[in-house]
Amino acid sequence: MGRQWISSGSKFEAEIGYSRAVVDGDWVFVSGTTGFDYSSMTISEDVAAQCEQCMKNIATALQQAGAGVDDVVRVNYVLPDGRDFEACWPVLRKWFGKAKPAAMMIQAGLLDPRMKIEIEVTARKH
Repeated sequence: MGRQWISSGSKFEAEIGYSRAVVDGDWVFVSGTTGFDYSSMTISEDVAAQCEQCMKNIATALQQAGAGVDDVVRVNYVLPDGRDFEACWPVLRKWFGKAKPAAMMIQAGLLDPRMKIEIEVTARKH
């Protein structure tokens, strides 16, 4: 089975040279995904709303890869301000409550100061 590349159409993918996701066999690797609505290139100021949009963007990439959120086995969260993470918990519980992936949260700066969260996931198709 060959490698498959998934694109969201984000300008960042073209400008930087990466894919939203890469499918390799049963594995799906989704790049760090921010809260931009790629159709309008807008982003909310609210961290929970950004988290929700991150998850929508991730779900779309997973669907294009033949997987779903329930297939996620690992997730990494990056937030510039770790104090914002708790506001995201209800959103994350809604999306990952069934999959319960292994997880890690890192506090680090992001490319654009409007970005309050970035999420990267790994999934395994069943």
